[in-house]
Amino acid sequence: MATNETELEIVRRAYAKQIVAAVATHDPRIEAAFSELHREDFLGPGPWQLMRFPAGYFSTPSDDPVYLYQDVAVGMIPSQGLNNGQPSFLAFLISIGRAQEGEHAVHIGAGVGYYTAVIARLVGNTGTVTAIEYEPDLAKRAAINLGAYPTVSVVVGDGSTTPIDPADVIYVNAGATRPAETWLNALKNGGRLILPLTTSFTTDDGHSMTRGAIFLIERREGDYLARWMSPTAIYPCSGARDEASEQALAAGFKKGGWEKVTRLYRAADIPEERCWVRTDAWSLAYH
Repeated sequence: MATNETELEIVRRAYAKQIVAAVATHDPRIEAAFSELHREDFLGPGPWQLMRFPAGYFSTPSDDPVYLYQDVAVGMIPSQGLNNGQPSFLAFLISIGRAQEGEHAVHIGAGVGYYTAVIARLVGNTGTVTAIEYEPDLAKRAAINLGAYPTVSVVVGDGSTTPIDPADVIYVNAGATRPAETWLNALKNGGRLILPLTTSFTTDDGHSMTRGAIFLIERREGDYLARWMSPTAIYPCSGARDEASEQALAAGFKKGGWEKVTRLYRAADIPEERCWVRTDAWSLAYH
């Protein structure tokens, strides 16, 4: 027997509390968004493919939406290893972006729009959200799913090169090897960039994936403050990966010290001893 809507409301409230407790966020708006949004409306009809690492995908017993209210990734294109990500991890990324009422937020790698909807609720009716998705089918689904949000614009394209208006917060929901010039240029003074910097690997079932670290980049006039926030394993960002940056990141992860990073420089002339990662175009430095 399927769970009725009254019971689902209770389940969603419990799910939202567990999600925000897992990431220790004190923003009640995030809990409210996860409590009120219907994940099944974004993921389409079930049964659904849930991802549990390292075992892989397994199907829910039925199309009862109650199975979606777990802290688990759900397959959007399982054949590519492309998922609607783990809710607690996305709640963490959203929380460190500190999106406020009236701001312009950019969500790169929007998928089917579930987490974009959370962001849209944070910026409110006076704010705007630009959602960029590389996969055309997912972008089409996101546009439909987000149709009730007039403040959200869905764009299909490469998130590293698609032009974006000046932004207060940019969420990159895919693994990059470098900060794209587009993102840094678009950040307003005081703007925040949630940036996964990662190296590539192949999963046991043959999917391309990346792993590395989440950095919070904050623009202060001409400076960019940088801070390590967490480790990550995340789907690759197609346009924001290059071999030279990946090699530099791999060397940085091997030597350690990422937690000491305090600055991002858009330059190559920073002394080596000050840098965790240095490339011909950008550097992450200790001071």
